Amino acid sequence: MPRLRVLAIALSVALAACSPSSHNENGNTPGAASTAPAKTSTAAVAEAPASNPFFTASTLPYQAPPFDKIKDSDYQPAMEEGMKQQLAEVEKIANNPEASTFENTYVALEKSGVLLTRVMNVFNAITAANTDDALQKVQEDEAPKLAEHADAIHLNDKLFQRIQTVYDQRDSLKLDPESQRLVEVVYRQFVMAGAKLSEADKTKLKEYNKEEAGLEAQFNKKLLAAANNGALVVDDKAKLAGLSDEDIAAAAQAAKDRHLDGKWVLTLQNTTQQPLLQDLSDRATRQALFEASWNRAEKGDANDTRDTIERIAQLRAQKAKLLGLPNFAAWTLEDQMAKTPETVMSFMDKLAPAAVARAKLEAADIQKQIDKDQAALKQPTFKLEAWDWEHYAEEVRKAKYDLDDAQIKPYFELNNVLQNGVFFAANQLYGLTFKERKDIPVYNPDVRVFEVFDKDGKSLALFYCDYFKRDNKNGGAWMDIFVGQSKLMSTKPVIYNVANFTKPAAGQPALLSMDDVITMFHEFGHGLHGLFSDVQYPTLSGTATARDFVEFPSQFNEHWASDPKVFANYAKHYQTGAPMPQELVEKIKKARLFNKGYDMTELVAAAMLDMNWHMLGADQPKQDDDAFEVAALKKDGVDLSYVPPRYRSSYFLHIWSNGYAAGYYAYLWTQMLADDAFEGFEQHGGLTRENGDRFRAGILSRGNTVELSKLYKDWRGQNPSIEPMLIDRGLKQVPAK
Repeated sequence: MPRLRVLAIALSVALAACSPSSHNENGNTPGAASTAPAKTSTAAVAEAPASNPFFTASTLPYQAPPFDKIKDSDYQPAMEEGMKQQLAEVEKIANNPEASTFENTYVALEKSGVLLTRVMNVFNAITAANTDDALQKVQEDEAPKLAEHADAIHLNDKLFQRIQTVYDQRDSLKLDPESQRLVEVVYRQFVMAGAKLSEADKTKLKEYNKEEAGLEAQFNKKLLAAANNGALVVDDKAKLAGLSDEDIAAAAQAAKDRHLDGKWVLTLQNTTQQPLLQDLSDRATRQALFEASWNRAEKGDANDTRDTIERIAQLRAQKAKLLGLPNFAAWTLEDQMAKTPETVMSFMDKLAPAAVARAKLEAADIQKQIDKDQAALKQPTFKLEAWDWEHYAEEVRKAKYDLDDAQIKPYFELNNVLQNGVFFAANQLYGLTFKERKDIPVYNPDVRVFEVFDKDGKSLALFYCDYFKRDNKNGGAWMDIFVGQSKLMSTKPVIYNVANFTKPAAGQPALLSMDDVITMFHEFGHGLHGLFSDVQYPTLSGTATARDFVEFPSQFNEHWASDPKVFANYAKHYQTGAPMPQELVEKIKKARLFNKGYDMTELVAAAMLDMNWHMLGADQPKQDDDAFEVAALKKDGVDLSYVPPRYRSSYFLHIWSNGYAAGYYAYLWTQMLADDAFEGFEQHGGLTRENGDRFRAGILSRGNTVELSKLYKDWRGQNPSIEPMLIDRGLKQVPAK
């Protein structure tokens, strides 16, 4: 998942990771407007620009960040000076005595904030993937200032009058289509951010924004600490029965890293369910691990997030009312493909009953397996619970399809999947080639850098990948940029993917699950969206699209993980190089729809939970997190005890800190787009350069330069249909031919 921007006018002031997944998923901040320069901190004065690497453009290839020179103490001075510089630039635009024109208003805005963008792109990356106490302090200190900065631009009345003037004249200015689109997008951003409010209401909005920004930064800090502190400590190796030697070694290393010698630590992933639940055979350990995940941010301690998110939800509802809308979902969906909360809920109402019905059938199979196992052990049976699902689902999969994850992983060694899977598919579809660069500095030894070359051999972009979990990294997987593509700014893309795969013990290979493989393809799909960007203006570049479009290229790219030609090229045993036996390949194909009821239900439940939080009106009282969650899931018919939502409210990073508020449905909406698009590919020959080049030209290179529904229809030749999604996700039978 890509992390979205707070301001799309050359500002990058979102503070948390996304976000990417993946998806990144790449997540969004709408005041008498004060245009006074931000106060410069003592640190900013003390740090001379000459010694701060952010104050000048990087001399590295593609202006890549000079991580060998960047220190923690460099960020805050650069951020504050960046805000100061941009406000001065904005004041110059707002007070220009010449008549408003596209060039002296919109283009000038696009060119503003270069320093702030440069530092924020790196700061966002590091605080998400390699943070520390000092950076978290900067994050908390600067979040309210950055919100104020955004307001100082969006709520500058003189500036908006110039924007309005050009907007009103747009049809007579003979602008090219991309410039016309920029006018419409930026104007709408300002209106949605409150530019048309009275001075009194602008002041109130600024107060809301400042408080919300501070709370989001607090949430991010609390959640990271809660996940780290919530890791399960095991003091008896016997309790780890079922785990592989590699997993046990990784748990021992995690304990050693925490100075807990002689113990084992099972760290938490971002999602409710934890991957190790599949293999753990000790039920008490499974329950303990699940509950550690479920309760990570609800312990009544300093890292309890409940009061924070309850206040964020309340603030957002109040902000929406101020902007003239019934709830925050209505506000945030105005510039999305879906447009309204009613459309979103209607869409999910088509998915939820079928997903739940399939999950119930799967649960019945799992309960039979539990009963069978307990009878064989001459032990009383027990009722299926959430912490049992993954473990016994794996047994059902073995029984039904004779398929064991341990059989699969040796064929999915990480580097081989990357080079001969992800990169190979990109070569077959788009003609790309990749060369690893050891000479470009990175922020952590785990990070690798590749230069990307286009089909004609010309250099196109840099791609960084950071795949292993660390305690100072946010959970999940995401994509974002260090440098965005823009013809106006003469910049080429510098893209990164981040994930949280288990790091193997020293000397051991990194072996992936099929889900991990799909995550790699997913996040690289976001990467392709960024590196193929071929647009003029930063605001419209790459993944700067609506949330319910931005996950489309990434979910579409997942399909190539199972394409026969691509799969055969990377699914090879890490020791022998032998291809995966055809018998095992066929088993994987037959098991493709296994557990889809569960997968879809946990996703729909989380998406509906998000919408319920953000459809609250300003007149409703501050909610009790736990009671609200229980009632919402029951109301929407997705309250299966054994299928918890993919994210519980208290650790739902996407919606409280990553800009996916009232937007988590986008993963489902874009599954519809992706599956419909893949059907279009298959109708025209599948994995071919002709198809790839057409997709690149029609979708991946266009950013947000065309209204997105039109962009899709122009490329596909029709509006998206939900039918391929229902079939592909196992929610509907394939129609007879």
